[in-house]
Amino acid sequence: MIDAHQHYWRIGRGDYGWMDDGVAAIRRDLLPADLAPLARAAGVTGTVAVQAAPTLAETEFLLSLADATPQIRAVVGWVDLEGDVPAQLARIAHPRLRGIRPMLQDIVATDWILHPQVLAGLEAVAAAGLRLDALVTPRHLGVIGDLAARLPDLPLVIDHCAKPVFRDGDPGDDWRGGMAALARHPRVFCKLSGLATEWGPGWQAEDFRPVFDHVLACFGAGRVMWGSDWPVLHLAGDYGGWHRAAQALAADLSPAERQALFSGTAARFYGIGEA
Repeated sequence: MIDAHQHYWRIGRGDYGWMDDGVAAIRRDLLPADLAPLARAAGVTGTVAVQAAPTLAETEFLLSLADATPQIRAVVGWVDLEGDVPAQLARIAHPRLRGIRPMLQDIVATDWILHPQVLAGLEAVAAAGLRLDALVTPRHLGVIGDLAARLPDLPLVIDHCAKPVFRDGDPGDDWRGGMAALARHPRVFCKLSGLATEWGPGWQAEDFRPVFDHVLACFGAGRVMWGSDWPVLHLAGDYGGWHRAAQALAADLSPAERQALFSGTAARFYGIGEA
């Protein structure tokens, strides 16, 4: 099994600007030794480590962890897409660097990703054989569709199912329509991750049935990958509980579909060997 989305951080590095008192429960060093027993208990033997700070230094930190941690199969880092992207990619070149992630949810301008200089940066990312993780909310869905149309050679994955807003347990028709439109672009994928945090404490697996069923119907298991979003997950759940919930949601899928969801899709998207 591959966990397609998890994080590590060392607080003393000092570039995690989002870590305020609201996330005090996870505001401590969390490193491979902390995840290893949780992943092992769930049968996970490979992970994708994703950036959690908008700096090249943090990407280099993750790549250094990958050098010492065979479990890290791929790293999704960060570059300044308005800067000299080829030079930055040369600085962080590494066999396990497989993608980049701008923190779009924290950028006020919803259409920032479509600015000409940013598009030029993303063209350089695609030319380097890398992928884009899209950390977005429902306000970005139309913009990401435009991006996919403009840069069809850039593999793109939507993190956390685009963070649907659950109102009375329902993610909303706007979210459904936006995700269905994105799925019409064949190089757009989706991560089944982050939903526990969006719901908050006290969730049950079936609370996520409307989201699960919709993304599977739109994208198919061949373009959906499971991720834990550990350790952010611990704000509203735990690793084993989310893993069991995803397994329960996927119980009616075929064996081939379950293999894709929990391993094959991530391996294919990120170009890594299956765990």
